[in-house]
Amino acid sequence: MFWESIVIAFEGLRANKLRSALTMLGIIIGVGAVVTLVSLGLGVQQKVQNSIASLGSNLVVIMPGASKSAGGVRSEAGSNITLSKQDAQAISKNINGVLNVVPSVSGTFQIIYGGQNWNTSVQGTTPEVLNIRDYKISEGTFFSSADDESRGRVAVLGHTVAVGLFGNSSPVGQTIRIGKAPFRVIGVLASKGQSTMGQDQDDMILVPLSTAQDRLIGQTYINSIMVQAESEQVLEKVQEDITTLLRTRHHLAAKADDDFTVRNLSAIMETMKETTGTLTLFLGGVAAISLLVGGIGIMNIMLVSVTERTREIGIRKALGATYKNILLQFLIEAIVVSVTGGLVGILIGVSGAYAISRMASLDTVVSTMAILGAFGISVLIGLFFGIYPARKAALLDPIDALRYE
Repeated sequence: MFWESIVIAFEGLRANKLRSALTMLGIIIGVGAVVTLVSLGLGVQQKVQNSIASLGSNLVVIMPGASKSAGGVRSEAGSNITLSKQDAQAISKNINGVLNVVPSVSGTFQIIYGGQNWNTSVQGTTPEVLNIRDYKISEGTFFSSADDESRGRVAVLGHTVAVGLFGNSSPVGQTIRIGKAPFRVIGVLASKGQSTMGQDQDDMILVPLSTAQDRLIGQTYINSIMVQAESEQVLEKVQEDITTLLRTRHHLAAKADDDFTVRNLSAIMETMKETTGTLTLFLGGVAAISLLVGGIGIMNIMLVSVTERTREIGIRKALGATYKNILLQFLIEAIVVSVTGGLVGILIGVSGAYAISRMASLDTVVSTMAILGAFGISVLIGLFFGIYPARKAALLDPIDALRYE
């Protein structure tokens, strides 16, 4: 009886092709939208995680200025003068569990080479930035501690700057002007692409910290300190020790607010995971509304089908069909419609996710769980919205059904 009911259900679909297609359309659109939008949300989540991970692993970032203040207007991050190079050196010497410490300053300058010019960010930093930020050198070399100590006029270009100024030619050994100061190019960084916020991570120039402070920007304080911990297990302890050390060095009273901000990138990543996860659930929830619309369509068509086949139901009951037989038949027909629509919707959803990835240059992650979840919901919707029409058919009185015209 079960397999016979399935065969009858497919025969019914073939007999009313247009009506069956329109009935399944809501399920197809709903499942396809859920798969596509969840894939898009997961892609955004992965891109955020990769972008934060590209900043380095096990990182603590220290910025000048308090994260909150009792009153007044908070200064822009990095604009205060509460951090110094000596703070970075003290962290490196006195804090256990620290691998690398990188102080940095930055500013925007016009870069000139021959008849070409480029506006970009120039960052003064130390050689340890290679380890913290996981930079790779695609050409030439990186500056050394000796270059920093001697305030050497050497520069390492990001990939975007190198292409913008030199095209396909090698910039290594050439002299550029940063502002009015001449610098010799000694290397080019490998491309890292765009960040989560769409910023080009390759549109920058790195120079020695002392050179940037004394010969470019003209400031004794620094804009940020990046600290790399030995492992994720000691990250919280390192953050606490840094806070204690800097409060002591800055002679802050016990009740005084910090004049610096210490951020843990692991905590930031967890926050971003929660945010993007909520976004993904929201997108999936919005798409799932169309599944409900599809379920209502199934119920509507099944009620029409019960009315059309009232006499058939009466004949089946007269020949011995039980309540369960009729209920199972119409329930299976509703589930066949939802399952068929769900399978087509999965194909459309996966295709849509890949199409968005290629055409819109957006990362998408096709999740097996999203596919199974959307398909499972479509089956449940077919079952739920098919129960009432099936029960109505099963409860028909055979005598009244045989008299129905």
